[in-house]
Formats: sequence, C-alpha cells, structure tokens
Amino acid sequence: MNDLITLSRTGTTLETAPTRHAEGGGIRFAYRQLGSSTGTPLVLLQHFSGNIDAWDPAVVNALAADRPVIAFDNAGVGRSSGQTPDTIAAMARDAVTFIELLGLSSVDLLGFSLGGCVAQLIAAEHGSLVRKLILVGTAPRGGEEHLLAVLQEAFSNKDAPDPRLPLFFTQSAASQAAGKAFLSRVYARKEDRDVESGSDATNPQANALITWCATPDPDNTILSAITQPTLVVSGSHDTMLPADNAYAMFKAMSNAQLVLYPDSGHGALFQHHETFVSHVRTFLDA
Repeated sequence: MNDLITLSRTGTTLETAPTRHAEGGGIRFAYRQLGSSTGTPLVLLQHFSGNIDAWDPAVVNALAADRPVIAFDNAGVGRSSGQTPDTIAAMARDAVTFIELLGLSSVDLLGFSLGGCVAQLIAAEHGSLVRKLILVGTAPRGGEEHLLAVLQEAFSNKDAPDPRLPLFFTQSAASQAAGKAFLSRVYARKEDRDVESGSDATNPQANALITWCATPDPDNTILSAITQPTLVVSGSHDTMLPADNAYAMFKAMSNAQLVLYPDSGHGALFQHHETFVSHVRTFLDA
C-alpha cells in the first residue's frame, strides 16, 4: 500500500517532514512531501550520490511556501529499495513509476546534475506529464563532464571538512563561506535522516552519467523533443559539468531560458539560494 498524504503540509519543512514510502514496480520509494496541498507539484531529482537530506532546506522550504514540493530517493538510493540502474533511461523509468504511484498526472521537474539528465529524458518522452522543467548544473546527452577527475581532486583535499566544499563551491572566500553555511543547513535535521549512498548506488550512477555524456547526440534529439518551458541554470565555474553545457542546451531547446550565477561552482543553486528561488518562482508562476 502507498503511504500517501492528502492533507496540507503548510508549516512542514524538509527538516521536519516525515519520511514516507510509496511502493510499486518492485521498488519501495522513500520520499518527503511538503508545502501546499494544491497546485502543480514540483518533483526534485537529485545529484550523483545525493539523497533526500542532501537537498538544501533553504531552497526546498522556500519553494514549498506556495506549492507542493516532493523530494525522493530513486531506486537503490537512500532508503529506497531496489537496485540503482546504470543508465539514465532506467533511472527515468523508475522516476516516472514513482510519480505515477503518487497519482500525479502533471508535475514540474527540478533536476540537479545527474537528476537533470534524468529530467531531460522524462520531459522528452512524457510530454503530457511534465508541465515545466528546471535543469541545474547538468549536461545534455553528448555533453561535457569531468566527474571522476573532479571527485578525485575533491576527496584528496584533506583540509576540507566535507568534499562538497571543493565540489560545489569555488575557492573564493565568499563562495567557501556560502558552502559552509550550506553544510550547516543540510545537517540541521538530526532525527530520521536519510541513509548515505554507498558504492552500490554511486558506481552505477557514475557509469550512467559518464555514458550519457559519452554518447554523441549531434542532432540534439532529446533536447529537440523537449517543448515544455525550461529554465537552464549553471554556476560560472562549474568544474564537474561546465557551464558550456548550459549554453548548449539553451541554444538547442525551443523554449528555454538561461541563467548563470557568478563566482559559483556546481552548487550554484545552494550558494545563491535566495536568487535561485526567486528565479524559479518567477519561472513556474509565469
């Protein structure tokens, strides 16, 4: 049985929302839902190795002030059962299964990094399901990625209290300060925290992202199939999935807007969280 909630979640935050489950397709998906009980739900698709608690409460809670927001673990991630797929296509199928389990017929998608690749494929193949699309710090199929090199460099930095500081933020004092503030927010939840991803999840995820970017798509078949209004966002100094990807997607899509944030890396949406939320709200409400 699916553990669904129909009551308003006004006042609930990412830090306090209960972790629920929806089961189907052989997978028991873990998720949290907060915000209004009316309006088009915004479904969040997470980055490589990330779980529900890797989202920034400053972003999620602010977006949930006037719309339903759903954060979930895809198959094999965090507290969701199943095996993590090693292809973007399979991840997209699992995400659609989860959305359908919640009985949702129209959603907005916010895909960050690996989640942005998944979001592109869902939007391209399920046009009636996706109303609007937000792609952050991601790449098109055939795009540029430096995942393994950037990860190796970040984890070799023994001075960083958390690898996300060098992974998501630039070396400037301002960006590093924003990174430390971000980390304090993501660790604010003390009870019922999500389960960190191990190699059973990260190895296939890495393979999926690397293969996605290594597969040429000279005709931009996926991007061309996305007709929904799309907001493309990137940090100016994203070393993992460079901002050139964002510009390439913007040019190839028929209905896209592009936003670049200054002095920011892969985690630009967390560093510039107030501006990002303002841009997303304006985009979704238009």
